[in-house]
Amino acid sequence: MQAERYLAIDYGMKRIGIAISDPLNIFGYPLKTLVNNKNFYKELEKLVKEYQITKIILGYPTRDDNIKSDLMIRIEELKKCLEGALKLPIEYYDEIYSSKLASQNILESVSSKKKRQNKGLVDMHAAAIILNDYIKFTAK
Repeated sequence: MQAERYLAIDYGMKRIGIAISDPLNIFGYPLKTLVNNKNFYKELEKLVKEYQITKIILGYPTRDDNIKSDLMIRIEELKKCLEGALKLPIEYYDEIYSSKLASQNILESVSSKKKRQNKGLVDMHAAAIILNDYIKFTAK
């Protein structure tokens, strides 16, 4: 039986945080941060194959006023591109406060000030928060 692993994306205009689940989908952990450039799709495709990903969870920022931000529009475009390219189910999951929680977790757990200033660290930890919330509250 093949393991069904999930991959979560915390999308940003400059950096994209990536987290994956363990093979049993019990928890997610930060994997890496990719640069948001023309190589992103190729790098993501490699990760999907390498880790045998069966579903992608895409962090989506909700708003109380129901007005779509530029970031929301880009995330929707990303979802369409990924669905066409990867042929995998892709689900949105509310990413509210994931970056703030990730920053707090890093402050509490990373002792080196220099390492804490690595913005990519926040992105991949935010993706892990999104994935863990998805697994805890949504996944069946």
